[in-house]
Amino acid sequence: MERLRSDDAEIVYEIQGNGPPVILLHPFPCHHEFWNPIAPALNSRYRLITPDLRGHGDSEIGDGPALMEKHARDVARVLDAAGVGKAAFVACSIGGYISFEFWRRSRERVSALALCNSKPQADTVEARSNRLKVAADVLEFGAEQFFEGMIPKLMGRTTVGTRPDLVDGARRMMRKMSPQDISLIQRGMAERPDSVGDLKTINVPTLIVMGEEDVLSTAADGELMRQSIAGSQLRVIPKAGHYAPWEQSEPVGKILRQFLDEVGPA
Repeated sequence: MERLRSDDAEIVYEIQGNGPPVILLHPFPCHHEFWNPIAPALNSRYRLITPDLRGHGDSEIGDGPALMEKHARDVARVLDAAGVGKAAFVACSIGGYISFEFWRRSRERVSALALCNSKPQADTVEARSNRLKVAADVLEFGAEQFFEGMIPKLMGRTTVGTRPDLVDGARRMMRKMSPQDISLIQRGMAERPDSVGDLKTINVPTLIVMGEEDVLSTAADGELMRQSIAGSQLRVIPKAGHYAPWEQSEPVGKILRQFLDEVGPA
């Protein structure tokens, strides 16, 4: 694992494989190992850069809410440290939120974009209120209760019912986060800007991957992005929820490899 200092936090990341660079941004509340199941489909041809986002895994949270602009700066510094000027982005959930912010700031560094289980809208008033309540509750009641409540939201009913190994693996990743980490990440997501208006500016090859059983980012959210990003393609993964690359790594890995091969090097 590599380490660097980004403002008020130490950020940890891993590099594997050789070839054109691809940076993979994992979902909340896990870490870079989320991508391990699909890495074999990609690392024979691509250089995979997988950071632990601030507040996740072994990366520090820093001071105050983990705003999208902080995450975007962290990603830029990881690319700088890895000697990468431009990369393809593969991003899931909060990784997608960060990719939208990165696009607004540094679009010249994005060669292609694969958005998995994410959405461009800011939180509604109700969703923001719920997030802030979670941010307070987790400090009072601890992380374990939060994780157990998240499992059926993060993974599809098929995975929950038939793949206890994947559920347990996700739990292990989640348990790297402290209540404070969770609270500040939630507060940062509650403050994220709306990105719907930015979709029409995305002019790089774009793939959208959604889980058929995802209750957090729906197929309708995917269709909104497909209609708004010129030339983009949408793939809906059966028997997968919000963690589609983790739950259905073989089909998602094949889809991502085909997409990256088609768009060519950065």
